[in-house]
Amino acid sequence: MYKRGKRGKEGERAIALRSDKFTLRDVELWYTGFKALKGINMSIEANSITAFIGPSGCGKSTLIRCLNRMNDLIEGCKVTGQILLDGEDIHGDVDINLLRKRVGMVFQKPNPFPLSIYDNIAFGPRTHGVKSKRALDEIVEKSLRDAAIWDEAKDRLKKSALGMSGGQQQRLCIARALSVSPEALLMDEPTSALDPISTSRIEDLLADLKTKYTVVIVTHNMQQAARISDTTGFFLLGELVEYASTEQLFSMPKDKRCEDYITGRFG
Repeated sequence: MYKRGKRGKEGERAIALRSDKFTLRDVELWYTGFKALKGINMSIEANSITAFIGPSGCGKSTLIRCLNRMNDLIEGCKVTGQILLDGEDIHGDVDINLLRKRVGMVFQKPNPFPLSIYDNIAFGPRTHGVKSKRALDEIVEKSLRDAAIWDEAKDRLKKSALGMSGGQQQRLCIARALSVSPEALLMDEPTSALDPISTSRIEDLLADLKTKYTVVIVTHNMQQAARISDTTGFFLLGELVEYASTEQLFSMPKDKRCEDYITGRFG
């Protein structure tokens, strides 16, 4: 990731090397008259972890759901502005199913299907036309390995996913999202319902995943954002107040509202 403020040829090379997965231009969102997002402008770098922080109701979960058009499912929701994925507007002539294949999502609470571990992972590939058992076997193993849960699941693939612990279920849900070979992974407070050990395992997993995927995570845990993310955005009342490298935002925030939040004066 390039550092802001570099001058000359070195800075130009760094900027040229940067590859943005998402670009947001003047994004605004209304829920039946209530304006939940106000003029959001940002770029999210590929193969990095970007964290959204801020108090409850500030718009961070709303924004992450814009990135794969999950908000389309909410009646009365209206989005304006542009959201580009690899330079293409996701509100243009796009296949929503393909968009959500490219941009996977993991939710706050683990939500495995009431199926076997194997069938949870194979569900997405089957939906997208994979029928070969050999191909499905390979996808299931690779996805579980990538989600760091293969060793715990390999001897119980035919057993119900509902019999797993909460932390295992969340890693299973990550594996399920990875099974359709996404390019980006959206995570809406994925560890808030988990114990510290499970949380640590998922944080370690994310550090590995960013080599293959672009990760965007919403978290209330500022220590988590500081530990795992490359870039952090601070949201307040539907606005993106500050957006910078995580190191800069936590050590030298430019906006007093951001400083007050990360030092615990409010939120």
